[in-house]
Amino acid sequence: MKKIIYILLFILTWQNHAQQKELNLRDAVLGYYKGLYPKSLRNLQWIKNSNNYLYRDGQEVVIKDLNNKTILKIDLQQLKKTWPDAKYFPYIETATPDFLMFTQDSSKILYDYKHQKITKINLPEKAENQDFNDRNQSVAYTIDNNLYIANRQQKQIPVAVFDNKNIVSGQAIARSEFGITKGTFWSPSGQKLAFYQKDESEVDDYPLVDITVTPAKLHNIKYPMNGRGSEEPGVGVYDLKTGKTLYLKLFDGAGKNHYATNLTWGPNEKYIYLAEVNRDQNHMWFNQYNAETGDFVHTLFEETNDKWVEPEHPAFFIPNHDNEFIWLSERDGFMNLYKYNTDGQLLKQLTHNKWVAKDIKGFSGKGKYVYMTGTGTDPRNTQLFRINTRNGKIKNLTPKAGQHRILYNDYAGYYLDVFSNIDIPREIFLQDVACKNNNQIFKADNPVKDYNINPKPEMFSITGEYGDKIYARLFKPADFNPNKKYPVLVYVYGGPHAQMNTNSWMGGAPLWMPWLASQGYLVFTVDGHGSAYRGFKFESVIHRHLGQVEMKDQLHGVEYLKSLPYVDTKRLAVHGWSFGGFMTSSLMTAYPEVFTTGVAGGPVTDWKWYEVMYGERYMDTYQQNPEGFKETSVLNKIQNLKGHLLTIHGYQDDVVVPQHNIALHREAVKQNIQMDFYLYPTAKHNVRGKDRAHLMTKVLNYIMQYNK
Repeated sequence: MKKIIYILLFILTWQNHAQQKELNLRDAVLGYYKGLYPKSLRNLQWIKNSNNYLYRDGQEVVIKDLNNKTILKIDLQQLKKTWPDAKYFPYIETATPDFLMFTQDSSKILYDYKHQKITKINLPEKAENQDFNDRNQSVAYTIDNNLYIANRQQKQIPVAVFDNKNIVSGQAIARSEFGITKGTFWSPSGQKLAFYQKDESEVDDYPLVDITVTPAKLHNIKYPMNGRGSEEPGVGVYDLKTGKTLYLKLFDGAGKNHYATNLTWGPNEKYIYLAEVNRDQNHMWFNQYNAETGDFVHTLFEETNDKWVEPEHPAFFIPNHDNEFIWLSERDGFMNLYKYNTDGQLLKQLTHNKWVAKDIKGFSGKGKYVYMTGTGTDPRNTQLFRINTRNGKIKNLTPKAGQHRILYNDYAGYYLDVFSNIDIPREIFLQDVACKNNNQIFKADNPVKDYNINPKPEMFSITGEYGDKIYARLFKPADFNPNKKYPVLVYVYGGPHAQMNTNSWMGGAPLWMPWLASQGYLVFTVDGHGSAYRGFKFESVIHRHLGQVEMKDQLHGVEYLKSLPYVDTKRLAVHGWSFGGFMTSSLMTAYPEVFTTGVAGGPVTDWKWYEVMYGERYMDTYQQNPEGFKETSVLNKIQNLKGHLLTIHGYQDDVVVPQHNIALHREAVKQNIQMDFYLYPTAKHNVRGKDRAHLMTKVLNYIMQYNK
């Protein structure tokens, strides 16, 4: 009888496997376009200053209230009656009770959906860094190095215009480090615009070559290399009423080439606050400026560290308490919340967590509570916490383990929770902060359930360097047989500000990883020292010798793999991009016996050619740390290469400039070392869009060809 049951089970399993679709690599890489990632409510957002939210469903917008009741639908045909140029329902950038704002061609379109009217704000074709303000219905934007404002009266207002191309206004400064993502900051009322400015006169030109024209054309960019000339920051303030621009008289205690970070408007618009960091990045001053005169007022507090100080968040002023704010700092070893007043007095350290706070989402109860996302005790999670701003009492509002992406509405006291974990592709909840109402408004199916892959990796931890716990992820074939021997691809990033393994759908991995597993591979990733959300001590052990401790963590991962009876220990390959490219090329040359094959994309090969802001934080300058630069340079180890190594680069890479890769091959020629190279002529630091399918085919074909 048992034999018959086993035969039936085998037949059912075989039939199920035979019915599954074969996933090809191109579709796996372009999975977002192919519908192979979990569906969601597209364009989901709160309507500002209201109790309603919206999302797009096909060619219509659905508006719902706090009871999840549909109160309005706007379809494409209705939009076309007011805006005949609409070819499809556009992506909504801002939603208010009065209008929906979207971009078409070179215009911002304000669609009054109640009265079926259109207001158009015209922008030049070259307008970039667009920053729309719904209060004054104006747009700040840049053209080349200059800053302008456009409004609904069709005025084009020059804010900061310079013939000198070295003066750049309205763009992100400091190479978008320190949490800086943009260069313009509207005041709370929308009557003033603060903006970053940088003087790049002392920054070297770096030559990139455009080969799409005949003859090829030189394209110089400004690139501040380690230990060389850097940018000088400035902050301007434009007053819409007076039409005048003034500049803050920046604090000179931090030095000329310092960093003016995390710009914050005070609630009454009289003051602007900056976290200013010296070039050595070991001293921060939190400073107050008069926004009406530009004068420096005073330093509220300072932070120092012998490795680095890295402010990444603005100050968050507490509602109804104009002189009190919350500051995020990792001064005690983990990112925690501190309550200050504008006299610089520390009123209370609100949290004392031994895990990482990520961001502030908002306030409620007239400032009684602040809502914060953080990892909780497992760094692979993101959860929402409520903290009492008076006594620091904390409550986890999202105890279910996983990744909670929070859209908070402080007007309504509700939030939208876009959730996933290793078992759940995506669920969306409408939740109130009092935890009385919790409605599931969307649930996605497994998008690859009909394919011959296993999207659920094994998630676990191993012991890394110094005995620390490090987190790992392992994809196996859907038809995994523990009695077989499998080759392995180790995918590595390994650097700061990144986390590869998360408690989310597919463990945070791209779809090509389970695809490769379906080809008979194991795909392994470990987050070692230096990676994000583990606290300052765990991250900062990399200081002045990047890659050294991180490689040892990867080798701990290799030792774990070798302990598995189904791993073919003679067929280990490694691949990574950017810092992962640095790690790949370093592993192949520092530990040449471990891996048969490596593919290093956009690799840093010598930190003296990398940018000032990031590179000097982790390595200091090459003048200060010559031994560290010598130790970490791949050029100094290329003679050790024994396996097959392919390096790839975008010829227009303005992050890790092509000099890194080309110089490595020059050294390989000198050392009579054979290695391989591939160039993407028009790509920048990453190869995106449809070309990415070409890239991953190149990478994985190379792995499977030589990891034999």
